[in-house]
Amino acid sequence: MDKNRVALTPPMGWNSWDCYGASVTEDELMGNAEYMAKNLKKYGWEYVICDIQWYEPTADSHDYHKFTHLEMDEYSRLIPAVNRFPSAADGKGFAPIAEKIHAMGLKFGIHIMRGIPRQAAYLNTKIKGSSHTAREIAQSYSICNWNTDMYGVDPHAEGGQEYYDSLFELYASWGVDFVKVDDICVTEFRKEALYSAREEIEMIRKAIDKCGREMVLSLSPGPAQLDVADHLSANANMWRMTGDFWDNWNALNAMFERCRNWAPYVKAGCFPDCDMLPLGRLVMRKKEADGKYGHMTNFTHDEQYTLMTLWCIFRSPLMMGGEMRENDDFTLNILTNPEVLALLKESYGAREMYNDETVTAWESTDNAGNRYLALFNRSEEKKEICLGFDRLLLGGSYKVRDLWERKDLGEVTGSVKAAVNAHGAVLYKLTDIRIK
Repeated sequence: MDKNRVALTPPMGWNSWDCYGASVTEDELMGNAEYMAKNLKKYGWEYVICDIQWYEPTADSHDYHKFTHLEMDEYSRLIPAVNRFPSAADGKGFAPIAEKIHAMGLKFGIHIMRGIPRQAAYLNTKIKGSSHTAREIAQSYSICNWNTDMYGVDPHAEGGQEYYDSLFELYASWGVDFVKVDDICVTEFRKEALYSAREEIEMIRKAIDKCGREMVLSLSPGPAQLDVADHLSANANMWRMTGDFWDNWNALNAMFERCRNWAPYVKAGCFPDCDMLPLGRLVMRKKEADGKYGHMTNFTHDEQYTLMTLWCIFRSPLMMGGEMRENDDFTLNILTNPEVLALLKESYGAREMYNDETVTAWESTDNAGNRYLALFNRSEEKKEICLGFDRLLLGGSYKVRDLWERKDLGEVTGSVKAAVNAHGAVLYKLTDIRIK
């Protein structure tokens, strides 16, 4: 199986983490799927991802319950908590949910932690397809420092590959199209010999290839390191360049350097991941001062234009993090601009062309020869930005279209100018006037 053909362009979808943390329910998942099918699908949005702790019956917030009981089958595999996902009763797992999501013309994904449940090691439960047990394949020293659910799997233990094979056999039977594996991307570059995340990634890759169903493989959290880029590209479709990304300007401003460093590694089937889009209403389990649950993103409108412009021209996967049924008009509009989203499907070769730490310019190209220019004002005040063609490696004259405003601006020769708000961005399509 060629893993790259599963994601020729950056995946676009919704993930439950930013709004529901560890505690999303079936109703909330399906409600967002229905919203996507009605409002976003025609723009390319298609994945509905159930994030962490779907196997934990008492999950009720963004926080994790330490060493709590997890729902698990006889073969050491975690299964959905029926009190939160009623359709999973009688051993059906996520199959009924996946079937409904597929019927909407969408795709279904889940989050998992690398490794095998500590609970399985304690109970010494069976491994499907092996005479070995959970205790024999668990690495008790290979643990996550922020979640107590799992031990790593010893890649050299008999039964280890069979365990991962059985996991993805189960997920394939459910109809899973996307798997986000956590506590594995950042461990990839831990230098201690005790950690084996590199080999666990390879075991997961083998298990997906064997299961008979195409699945996008996403690795989290970051920051991934550039010195393992080739290994990540060979095994995964997405990998996080950063830790969890939230709605504050400093985090967004820091992404420019990460995107610049990772841009050479963006290609079909291989997408360095800027993380989710913390837009719309977030953190829905927390009651705010206004009496409502959750808060609208702290990003200003200008910062949201910067976020979407950078993610799209860089060609990061797009995973909406907010409760979509609470979207206001601005949020919906910024997610459904077809001219901006086209960069994910049609552009290539994105790179930073100019950066003086207050003004940054990125450019890319499409197969028709059009150039795309993004101008970012990272300063605290409005700026008149003027960049000469020599800096942008342009020549001749170009017709200019403002993609966010969806209007033509006339022709330019010699330089490109724009008035850009503080923390804001403009995105232009430049068409050489000699192109018919």
